[in-house]
Amino acid sequence: MRKLSTALAPIVLVLGPAAVSLAQLQSPLPSPNASVSQNVGVTRIEIAYSRPHVKGPTRKEDRVIWGKLVPYGEVWRTGANNVTKFTTDTDMTVEGQKLPAGSYALYTIPGQTEWTVIFNKQTTTSPADYKAENDALRVKVKPQASDMHELFTIEFPKAASDSAVMVLAWEKLAVPVNISTDTNALYLMKAKEAVAAAKPDDWRTPANAARYLSDNNYAPADAAAFLEKSLAIKQTFGNVSIQASMLAAAGKKKEAAAAGQKAISLKDVDPKPSADAVADMEKKVAEWKGAK
Repeated sequence: MRKLSTALAPIVLVLGPAAVSLAQLQSPLPSPNASVSQNVGVTRIEIAYSRPHVKGPTRKEDRVIWGKLVPYGEVWRTGANNVTKFTTDTDMTVEGQKLPAGSYALYTIPGQTEWTVIFNKQTTTSPADYKAENDALRVKVKPQASDMHELFTIEFPKAASDSAVMVLAWEKLAVPVNISTDTNALYLMKAKEAVAAAKPDDWRTPANAARYLSDNNYAPADAAAFLEKSLAIKQTFGNVSIQASMLAAAGKKKEAAAAGQKAISLKDVDPKPSADAVADMEKKVAEWKGAK
């Protein structure tokens, strides 16, 4: 026995590194991994998932997906391989219900006329270890007929500054999920943080915050405070133009004209505006002066 062990020792030493290399070699997955991301205003959504085929491993047979490969009435991993991971960096609402910022496992319960979409707090376990007590949110949605998708796909065919539609599509079925965000409130929160963290000579950050809030008719008191801070640091064509526009929006045309004229007088102060921007302000000043 000793001789046998001694004879095998060199072989083990030779095979050891090869075994490590083989363990590190990853073969292509039948259901490839994928990711999709979407910005909704100041919110970023990221989804990591896997994409099973309709035709199966040999790519020759057409499988029956709904009600067979994916049973009705049972929790589905919403893809293949590992848990599908849904991450949002801000609070949002899904089908009108609040979902706090964070990462979630995305599960579904398919049905012939209604699906349940599940956001589960446990993202690090196998799909087989799903536990309903870890659910953060469940919403009901309606499946729809769609064009053929050979590969399971998660996409965002619609996206705006405060809403988006996430669609789960496979075979000839699509499941839309409506997402919305309170972009103005989220922007204000981020703006306050950015202005507080800005360097003492940074007039642009508070000016940009004031412009966005004013353009969206949101939090006028905060917009005025941001603008005041910007003007106190440095007066430029840019931030004085914002002041003029805000005064005009408030119906103070005489004050707006005066501020607009002041902005024009600062056209040679760095950063210098474009000729088009100056011409546009001159036009606005003339309109404000003519207003009764």
